[in-house]
Amino acid sequence: MLNILRPDLFLRSVYDLDWELLAKRGIRGLIVDLDNTLVGYNRPHASEKLVHWMANARDQGFRLCIVSNNLSGRVEEFARQVGVPGVPKAAKPRRRGFRRAMALMRTKASDTAVIGDQVFTDILGGNRLGLYTILVHPLEDREFFTTRLVRRIEHMVVKRPERTGVRDRPRPAHHR
Repeated sequence: MLNILRPDLFLRSVYDLDWELLAKRGIRGLIVDLDNTLVGYNRPHASEKLVHWMANARDQGFRLCIVSNNLSGRVEEFARQVGVPGVPKAAKPRRRGFRRAMALMRTKASDTAVIGDQVFTDILGGNRLGLYTILVHPLEDREFFTTRLVRRIEHMVVKRPERTGVRDRPRPAHHR
């Protein structure tokens, strides 16, 4: 598998994130995808569990920003609900949305992680900037029709482990 498509860490969901592991790696900012990472596809409201998770992240000293390819209204409303900034129409894997999020969080690539459910948007985009990349399983099967097509290719490229936290790989020197 091409390294640019390989996440640094696989998790079942954002709820399996180990705050201590991220802190030891010097991570201060978390760029998080919206659909099928934080909530099911096009779900308009954050669950109590998610609101608590985000509050816990902030309590642990992490800054958060939602970065999504979705439209402005959806992303901005959801980000408002959970009290974090949001970057809509990010055109991931392009770098612009990730850079905008880091500017909003006042972080650098070396202290920022990206969490998402898609290899060709979240992981590729994060790796292009040298971010620490975390791939989670999608929350549900319901997705935008083009995402379903891309997932078929993704499954040929990346074998998602069934266990949580399967690998926390060291970053190659050129990613630092």
